[in-house]
Amino acid sequence: MEKKRIVITGMGVVSPIGIGCQNFVNALKEGKSGAALIDTFDTTEYNTKFAGLVKDFKAEDYMDKKSARRTPRFIQLGIAAAKMAIEDSGLDLEKEDKARIGCITGTGIGGMDVLEQEHTTLITKGPRRVSPFLIPMLITNMLPGEIAIEYGFTGPNYTVTSACASSNHAMGDSLRLLRYGDADVIVTGGAEGTVTPIAVSGFCSLKALSTRNDDIKTASRPFDKNRDGFMIGEGAGILVFETLEHALKRGAKIYAEVLGYGASDDAYHMTAPHPEAKGAVIAMEKAISDAGISKDEIDYINAHGTSTHLNDLGETIAIKKVFGDRAYKIPVNSTKSMTGHLLGAAGAVEAIATVLCMKEGFIHPTINYETPDPDCDLDYVPNKARQQQINCGLSNSLGFGGHNAAIILKKYVG
Repeated sequence: MEKKRIVITGMGVVSPIGIGCQNFVNALKEGKSGAALIDTFDTTEYNTKFAGLVKDFKAEDYMDKKSARRTPRFIQLGIAAAKMAIEDSGLDLEKEDKARIGCITGTGIGGMDVLEQEHTTLITKGPRRVSPFLIPMLITNMLPGEIAIEYGFTGPNYTVTSACASSNHAMGDSLRLLRYGDADVIVTGGAEGTVTPIAVSGFCSLKALSTRNDDIKTASRPFDKNRDGFMIGEGAGILVFETLEHALKRGAKIYAEVLGYGASDDAYHMTAPHPEAKGAVIAMEKAISDAGISKDEIDYINAHGTSTHLNDLGETIAIKKVFGDRAYKIPVNSTKSMTGHLLGAAGAVEAIATVLCMKEGFIHPTINYETPDPDCDLDYVPNKARQQQINCGLSNSLGFGGHNAAIILKKYVG
């Protein structure tokens, strides 16, 4: 069976460095940090007091006030990004068969904020005061459900939860379903809103977060020798995936082509990557094979690049194993150096970053790269954006549980 070609026709982003694609790409060019002191709860007893926070966001701009009050943060951010992406796509929904439009999104944790609030209510006021909306607010699948309700989409609809690989898996599933004719359009991506007391304390206890509280703007420093952990963040990235046939028929603008997808697992450890990077290698190799291209055609890699010692080392090893000596000639960067780690939303936001860099002919920097690590010795595009055309980019997402997912995006050629 010949594979259908799948393209991206709309994008929406809500991130710590900008809301909307134009603000986001401007921040990428500037090398802007989204680090901010956490002001939504008291961090006095916390080892980490900062995060990648979405500022100047009003849920009421994207939904009515009543809905906003009973909607968890990840859904608020995801709905906002979805509305931007669908509007950007130019889809005329009055003319579309909505049974042929699906929605598949990823989130790592879901409505942690709601769970915390309602647990407090349970303890202080008793079980009868717990909100009847707790379960539908909490569960991870409610974001694509809410998007479907908003627009009447009755095609394939579900959520992928695979920690930090969630939205790459969601986009990969969307690619496959579109190829095999299960839909004409799928709204896909991811959202996360877990800068909450228990989530931050959990990551602190895991020793996963940077503790550079005295210099938060430089805390996220992927591949730098002195990295000491990641910066947790919140945000959402939503993309409209569409069969090329359908996009051309309606005269849509096309950002890029989705060329390949690969997934794997390390089968090694709950939180640590495989020391020989076996799973990450398998995912990248599968994506390249699925794309039907040679490794020489990859001219850019958007790394998972979390700013943790083991992840950055493991990903560097994986890239070298996949590309051999040519790995040293491929620009590799980390969007997380600016946004922080958006967990289940990371892959989608990084895919959008890749497409925007492809569109505007530059590679955004890995900021805060000050001291080279001899074990991480690739071209990480340090500190300053580089004017360079990207023809074919690979984007990695690697999650707790050993989950790995890689997607390949290519400049569209008719």
